[in-house]
Amino acid sequence: MRLLKKQHLFLLLGITALALFLSGVLLGNLAHLAACPLCILQRMLYLLLGTVGLLIGVGARNPTTQRAGAWLMMLIALVGMYVAGYQSYIQHHPDAGGCTVNSPWWEEMVYWAGEKLPLLFMSSGLCTDPGVKLLGLSLAEYSLLTFTGIALLCVLFGLRNER
Repeated sequence: MRLLKKQHLFLLLGITALALFLSGVLLGNLAHLAACPLCILQRMLYLLLGTVGLLIGVGARNPTTQRAGAWLMMLIALVGMYVAGYQSYIQHHPDAGGCTVNSPWWEEMVYWAGEKLPLLFMSSGLCTDPGVKLLGLSLAEYSLLTFTGIALLCVLFGLRNER
């Protein structure tokens, strides 16, 4: 890791998260996959991770700011792990519940974003439907693995900056 500057690591993580966001948008639109509210929420979290990663990578020269950014990104990734984990769970146990119960605040936010930017955030699928599976895993399960990896990298970045 010494070969890369800390800012480059954040830039790389930010670009990766934005690429995942754009991949979700393209996959949904080109393959005509109906994204569910939990899919859209994960898409929003990738967008947030990418934005924070780029901001830290471009502007944070202070180790304290970099450390705070790493921990913020870790918290966002933990939320993503929860959302993707819950979606994976209900895909394996559809009788356990659906996307939501009594339309929580985040679902209203997803529908609002879908009205404002339908190309990016339109939600029309069911969370219990795994849709496409690749090598036996659903997209939600891949997202869970990705958010877990990002969270671990951010912990390493945060600890690395503390030394």
